[in-house]
Amino acid sequence: MTRRQFVAATTTAAALTVVPSQLRAVEPTRPRWPIIGFTKPFQNLSFDAAADTVAEIGWDGIECPVRPKGQIEPERAAEDLPRLAEALKRHGRVIAQLATNITSVAQPNTERVLRTAAALGIKRYRLGEWRYDLQKPIADQLANVTVQLRDLAALNRELGLQAGFQNHSGLRYVGGPVWDLWTAMQGLDARQMGICFDIGHATVEGGTVWPVNARLMRDRLTAVIVKDFIWQRTAKGWEPQWVGLGDGMINREFFRWLRTTTYAGPIIQHHEYDHGKGAPMIARMQQDLKVLREWLAA
Repeated sequence: MTRRQFVAATTTAAALTVVPSQLRAVEPTRPRWPIIGFTKPFQNLSFDAAADTVAEIGWDGIECPVRPKGQIEPERAAEDLPRLAEALKRHGRVIAQLATNITSVAQPNTERVLRTAAALGIKRYRLGEWRYDLQKPIADQLANVTVQLRDLAALNRELGLQAGFQNHSGLRYVGGPVWDLWTAMQGLDARQMGICFDIGHATVEGGTVWPVNARLMRDRLTAVIVKDFIWQRTAKGWEPQWVGLGDGMINREFFRWLRTTTYAGPIIQHHEYDHGKGAPMIARMQQDLKVLREWLAA
């Protein structure tokens, strides 16, 4: 080997040694908790305009309403979900979860929506709502919910999906107490069936007992939903009023607790208060995002 050949060979070897480490240094780090937004407040925008709005707010992705009168109608899922996904992709954003009205495998469009989601790589969806009939035995109704959840869990296993049951506040909501969800999901694999834990609704219904409910469902967290509220006296009595994040009663200790868990899924901003439209709406949502990031980092 000549001196010139030796120098060329060693230079090439050095370059091959350096390049992988340089590549690792610039690889993007996936956040432990992607922060996404529920697009219900601007679901009537075109897909491109909605994607522009998501990027301007600063979310990592969205929870998309795929339900009657939602951003995408269930019967249009196969045609429209790919279009919205492509619009978001141009901004480096994703559809991280669907918000559906699904409560049964036999429901019209259930398979259409879920098979489309699976084909697009969307792994999570939020279930529809069940409500108790107060004139009938509660335990019997909960047993019926359990049967429907088992059937949906079987379909989720086939498709590689995970369903989340959002706990709501208010009279008659299945899941309001949270303990009923824990009961209904016994024997189901958390990889197919869990909870979209809503700390706002959990605080409305549970007051100071939210730590018990959060710990009870810790191993079934599929998503965490964040919004804030205050109690307000009305003509009907005391009622919760939704407000901007940090202006209400949810306890930031919840987020400190969340850091002690292994949960690594999305955190979803919901906005139920009067936030206006256009630029004022975007500014309010950006402010909520700023507060949320501060709480997650504190």
